[in-house]
Amino acid sequence: MAEDYFEYRHTVGFEETNLVGNVYYVNYLRWQGRCRELFLQQKAPDVLAEVQGDLKLFTLKVDCEFFAEITAFDELSIRMRLSELGQTQLEFTFDYVKVTGGAQVLVARGRQRIACMRGPNTDTVPSRVPEVLARALQPYAARGRALTGQVA
Repeated sequence: MAEDYFEYRHTVGFEETNLVGNVYYVNYLRWQGRCRELFLQQKAPDVLAEVQGDLKLFTLKVDCEFFAEITAFDELSIRMRLSELGQTQLEFTFDYVKVTGGAQVLVARGRQRIACMRGPNTDTVPSRVPEVLARALQPYAARGRALTGQVA
């Protein structure tokens, strides 16, 4: 059975931790961006061509809620799902799952709201979400599954 999320696997490095040894919060936001970029590269490369043209993907809002600490060399699965698709905006959710052996534990959950815009920097206007992007995201549309604590 295919998963309903796009996955970015990441091993935490020392440079991502603070003096206490746990992951510094800003890295969770960096991983959201990296997951989104890899999705575009792997699943929607035509959108990247549009971004090199006049399409702009503005991040309007980003958040992250933390449930457990992680440290250097923890293995993470960052799982992106489409939670909302509007005419000019979309929203993603991100589950940060620590993978240790066979166990999977949800350590954080985040969101990102993106607006599609077009035009020169001095005159950008809202634009419809490109059809190719909407199609690429369909397999990752959230289906209302709750994920708390242990992952099945």
